[in-house]
Amino acid sequence: MKYLKSLLFTAFFGAGLLLSAQTSGDWQQHVDYSMDVEMDVKTYQYQGTQKLVYTNNSPDQLDRVFYHLYYNAFQPGSEMDIRLQNIKDPDKRMMQDGKSRIASLSESEMGYLHAKSLTQDGQSVTFKEEGTILVVDLAKPIPAGGKTTLEMTFEGQVPLQIRRSGRNSSEGVALSMSQWYPKLSEYDFEGWHPNPYIAREFHGVWGDFDVKITLDKDYTVGGSGYLQNPQEIGHGYETPGTKVKTKGKTLTWHFKAPNVHDFMWAADPEYIHDTYEMEDGPTLHFFYKDNPEFNENWKNLQPKTAEAMAFFSNNVGKYPYEQYSVVQGGDGGMEYAMSTLITGERQFGSLVGVMVHEMAHSWFQHVLATNESEHEWMDEGFTSFISSLCMNQIMEQNKQNPFEGSYRGYYALVNSGLEMPQSTHADRYPTNFAYGVSAYSKGSIFLSQLGYIIGQDKLMETIQKYFEDFKFKHPVPNDIKRTAEKVSGMELNWYLTDWTQTTNTIDYGIKSVEANGEGTKVTMERIGEMPMPLDILVVGKDGTQKTYYVPLRMMYGEKDNPYPNLERTVLEDWPWAYPTYEFTLDMPLDNVQAIMIDPSQLMADVNGENNVYQAEE
Repeated sequence: MKYLKSLLFTAFFGAGLLLSAQTSGDWQQHVDYSMDVEMDVKTYQYQGTQKLVYTNNSPDQLDRVFYHLYYNAFQPGSEMDIRLQNIKDPDKRMMQDGKSRIASLSESEMGYLHAKSLTQDGQSVTFKEEGTILVVDLAKPIPAGGKTTLEMTFEGQVPLQIRRSGRNSSEGVALSMSQWYPKLSEYDFEGWHPNPYIAREFHGVWGDFDVKITLDKDYTVGGSGYLQNPQEIGHGYETPGTKVKTKGKTLTWHFKAPNVHDFMWAADPEYIHDTYEMEDGPTLHFFYKDNPEFNENWKNLQPKTAEAMAFFSNNVGKYPYEQYSVVQGGDGGMEYAMSTLITGERQFGSLVGVMVHEMAHSWFQHVLATNESEHEWMDEGFTSFISSLCMNQIMEQNKQNPFEGSYRGYYALVNSGLEMPQSTHADRYPTNFAYGVSAYSKGSIFLSQLGYIIGQDKLMETIQKYFEDFKFKHPVPNDIKRTAEKVSGMELNWYLTDWTQTTNTIDYGIKSVEANGEGTKVTMERIGEMPMPLDILVVGKDGTQKTYYVPLRMMYGEKDNPYPNLERTVLEDWPWAYPTYEFTLDMPLDNVQAIMIDPSQLMADVNGENNVYQAEE
C-alpha cells in the first residue's frame, strides 16, 4: 500500500505551496531604549545606563511597571535551577553528570542583573527585585495615552554559557549577549506579562533601540541593529578599501535598531566578519570563529542564507529591515531581532538547517510577535512549517511530504500519554518532550492540516494576509483563525478549538465496503472526537482513479478540488455528531481495487491502519 500513501502527493503540493477565542486588540504599547554599556572582558561584568521612554497606548492608567532581569536565572537556587532539578526530562545542555549546571555555579561564574537606581521623570521610585522580575511602583500613574521617562543605572555579570546567553561557550565564543539588559515587560489587552524566566521564551514591547557598547578593541561585535560609526570601528564594517585607525584600548560601538522588541549582541576577538550583498534584499552579515575545519561551511552558508531570505520574503512577506546577521554563539539556535545566534561546528546541512529555522523566526516571532509563553506553537510551529518548505526547496530535498517529521513527532506524543492542550502555559508542561512536540510538531501541523482543510492555495494566501495584517503586532490564535476564515469563506472555530484547546484526536476509518447492486456501499466511521472533512481516493482494478469529498457540515463551505486531474464527486455534508456515514460508489465491488482516506497524509489521523481498504487478491 506504500504507493497509495504517496500517490498524488507531489502533484498535490506542487507550486501551490510556493506561491508568492481572542483578539489581539487595536493598540500596542511602545518603548524607546537608549543604553550605554561598558563591558570588562576579563571579569565579564558590565555597568550600564538606560533611558526608557514609555508610551502607554492602552486605554488603562498604569500605576506600576515590571522589568525582566533574565540573568538572575543563572544563580543556584533560582526558579530555573529548581525547575531543572525537578522536571522529568531536563535539558541536557543544562546538565552535567546528571546534575544542574546552574546549581554548581560559583559566585564568579553565575549571572546577575541588578538595578542600582531608577527614576521616573526625575523622581525616585520604589522598586523591588523578585527573582528575574523587577517590580516598580511608579511615582505617578501613566494615564491612557500618556508618556513617561524611566532612567536606570544597572550592573550585570555574564554567566557561563548554559542556556542561550552567556560567556565562553563550548565552541569558544567569548560573549553571547542575549536577554542581557533590564527589559520592560509587555502590557497588552490581557494585562501585564511579568513571567519569571524558567528556560522558555519571550514577549517584548515594540520600540526603537539606541545602544552604545564599550569593550576591548580587539573584539568584533555583531548582532541586532545598524552600526552608526563604522569608520571609527572597522572590524569589517568600514567602507571597502578604506583603513581605520583606532586609539586607546577600547572601542565604543554605536548601534540603532528601529521597530524591534529585542536587542542581541555577541563579541569575540577571533570572529571572521563577512558580508554578503543580496540583489533584492538586505545586507547579510556573518560572524564566526576562525576554525579551518568549519570555515568552508560558513562560506557556503552565505548564498544559502540569501536563498532562504528570498524564499521567506516571497512566501510570507517582505523582510522589513535592511540587515540580517548570522552569528556563531549561544548553545544551539535562537532567534533575535535582525539576527540569530547559532552554534557553528556542524555539518553543512545542519548549519543550513539551523540558519533557516532561526531566520524564519524573523517573520514568525520578530515581526509577528506572539506571546511565546502562551502561544509558543504559533511561533515555533509556524516557523517549523515554513522552514520545512524552505529546506525542501533550497537544499533540493524533494520530499513528497516535507512535514513527515512533524507528524511522526505528534503521533509519538499522542501515544506517550503526555500530551497537554496547546493552550497550556509554556512553563506548565510536565515534560520538555511534551512542550517541544506541542510547540514545534503539533504547531507545524496546525498549518499543514489547515491546508488540507481549506486548500493549499488558500493556506498560502492566509499566511501572506496574516503577515500583512498583523506585522508589528502581537497576534493571538483567533487572529490566524479569522484570517483563514476570511480567505477561505469557511467557518473554522471548531478547528482552532479542538486542535489547540483540547487533546481530542482525529481517527476516521473505513468500517465496511459492500456490494450494493451495480454499485458499492462504503461505510465510514468517526472514532476520534475531533471532526474533519474527508478526501477519499478510489482506485479501480482497471487503474482508474477518482476522488470523493465529504465536507464537514460545521465548516459551511467546501474547498476546491485538490486533485484537478482527477474527477471529484462532492458528497453530502457529514454532521459531526453522527458516528457513521455512508455513500455509494458508481462501480461494482468487483472493480474496486482500493479505497483510501486522505492520500495526501496531511490529516493527522492517529490510526492510519483503518484508513485503507484493499481488495483481496
